[in-house]
Amino acid sequence: MTTLGQIQVEIPGRKPGDPVITPEEFSKASTIYFERCAGCHGVLRKGATGKALTTDITRKNGYEYLRDFITYGSPAGMPNWGTSGDFSEEDIDLMARYLLIEPPQPPEYGMDKMRESWKLIVPPEKRPTQPENDLARDNLFSVTLRDSGQVALIDGGTYEIVKILDTGYAVHISRISASGRYLFVIGRDAKVNMIDLWMKEPANVAEIKIGSEARSVETSKFKGFEDKYAIAGSYWPPQYVIMDGATLEPLKIKSTRGMVYDEQTYHPEPRVASIVASHYRPEFIVNVKETGKILLVDYSDIKNLKTTEIEAERFLHDGGFDSSKRYFLVAANARGKVAVIDTKEGTLTALVETGGNTPHPGRGANLNHPVFGPVWATSHLGDETVALIGTDPEGHPDHAWKVVQTLEALGGGSLFVKSHPISDHLYVDAPLNPDAETSASIAVFKVSELGQDEPEYTVLPIGEWAAIAEGQPRVVQGEFNQEGTEIWFSVWNAKDKESAIVVVDDKTLEMKKVIKDPALITPTGKFNVFNTRNDVY
Repeated sequence: MTTLGQIQVEIPGRKPGDPVITPEEFSKASTIYFERCAGCHGVLRKGATGKALTTDITRKNGYEYLRDFITYGSPAGMPNWGTSGDFSEEDIDLMARYLLIEPPQPPEYGMDKMRESWKLIVPPEKRPTQPENDLARDNLFSVTLRDSGQVALIDGGTYEIVKILDTGYAVHISRISASGRYLFVIGRDAKVNMIDLWMKEPANVAEIKIGSEARSVETSKFKGFEDKYAIAGSYWPPQYVIMDGATLEPLKIKSTRGMVYDEQTYHPEPRVASIVASHYRPEFIVNVKETGKILLVDYSDIKNLKTTEIEAERFLHDGGFDSSKRYFLVAANARGKVAVIDTKEGTLTALVETGGNTPHPGRGANLNHPVFGPVWATSHLGDETVALIGTDPEGHPDHAWKVVQTLEALGGGSLFVKSHPISDHLYVDAPLNPDAETSASIAVFKVSELGQDEPEYTVLPIGEWAAIAEGQPRVVQGEFNQEGTEIWFSVWNAKDKESAIVVVDDKTLEMKKVIKDPALITPTGKFNVFNTRNDVY
């Protein structure tokens, strides 16, 4: 697998006081850092979701501090790499020394390299003109197999693995074309795969690498532009590329380097976080972490590209639409805020203080609150709180774009909340919590009881239900089936240990099915085709 970690980087110029590190050790440490740490701390270690790790900070804290922090983690979301068994003592020693040395800068990645990597495996004219299988495509789940560089397509009705497809390393998200035919996935190594679900057996029909590290991919949804374009954004280099929606041919690359919105100082690494497609305009909504800017990219004429630049807040990360799909809410997680964009008007509606430490919503969860009407929920990496934000400016104007209620769940380290329009439950995970029991459990709130002063939650022992004997499995990312009657959770264990998916009956909150298979290696994100295509969460 080609990842940022496999790029050979040299040790930057030595400084007095640098720890002893060999070229071989530096190469290994760079691989570990780029694969495990850069997503939160940045390729150049300038910080975002995680704290900055530049040498002025790391040298002040010292080797012992770094060693212990890597070993034990923190309730703010730093994984306990040592006590979980993910890193050996030798790895921790190496990483503590590595962080005391100036970070290397990987090479750029332009159109020439993209076109070299682009593979049109099955041209559009050789693809089926109608479905050649009888799969219930809308109830398929695309499941990330993080450390094997694959996704598993699992039938939501039979729980059977339909197909396992090779992809990039550590697929971050799956997205579905407007027609429901094509599945797009992007790995953290910036490899995009396009999978045709109409073929007799779903298969990759095109692929491309759009950089060295990435997180986001999306397709055009607006009427008249369905399936016409795809877009992907990278962490390194900091840029996004618009591609042909049928072939992944790269058409236009745009850099995101520039000035931070408030300080008006230049930033060399403004990474592209989440990207969504507007339902109201032919626009992609591109969220740029370090500059705090939200870009509304008009794809109606990419030769004469028009972009609306909205000043929001640092450091933009994940987000999703409210239940009307008009408003997009995205976490500026290191600033404890959620930015609200009116995608119909193309303007910033509000910046909402969530009251918690590092909001991390995923796509968030839309609920019909018994008192406050439609609300959108986010949990937090750094504490146990879940913030409910009012999203109905017409029906409930006094509560719109305010935190109307704060819930307390299991603890810090939450990555995702989840609900469904027909469900009476809100599910909250905590996979990055250092406590093994907490990271293997799910908190469930009853939506109809949220009007109470201190609503209680039910704990689902998902890890226990999975009955995995070895390792410290973490339970992550609930995803509903098409009907909204079941929710699936990944039981994510080490690469060499057994993992599983646990299916829960939404009405009874009882275990319904445990999916196990030797091919389910490190399952993490799951994306139901219907819910993902229609932004149902």
